[in-house]
Amino acid sequence: MNFTLKTSKYAKEILTQLHASTGITPNILIRYAVALSLRNTTQIVPVTKDFTDGLVLNRSTVTGEYDYAFRAMITQAAGRELTDEEFFPAYFNAHLERGIRLLASEYKTAGNYEKFIRNLLS
Repeated sequence: MNFTLKTSKYAKEILTQLHASTGITPNILIRYAVALSLRNTTQIVPVTKDFTDGLVLNRSTVTGEYDYAFRAMITQAAGRELTDEEFFPAYFNAHLERGIRLLASEYKTAGNYEKFIRNLLS
């Protein structure tokens, strides 16, 4: 069972920028990114690439007390039962990589922290 998440260099850069701009920690930003990705009903291809230039995070840091909720939502989005290895990091990371682009776009569109948070909550 894999308990380590490795992000892409792009995801690391966006998470670093958003953390500096908003003060929101990367683990929380990752949760927002995955949630944004899950809103998109288009099927996703699991990430099998092992990123080397990104962040390396522990599963419990990323999903925290919501691990079962993330697993349930990602399994539902996949439309089939996922093994633990498929769920984390493959599908979770795929949603993160798609969601981080959505999150960056949300922040750019909002223009500031307050509008960014309001947009995320709506």
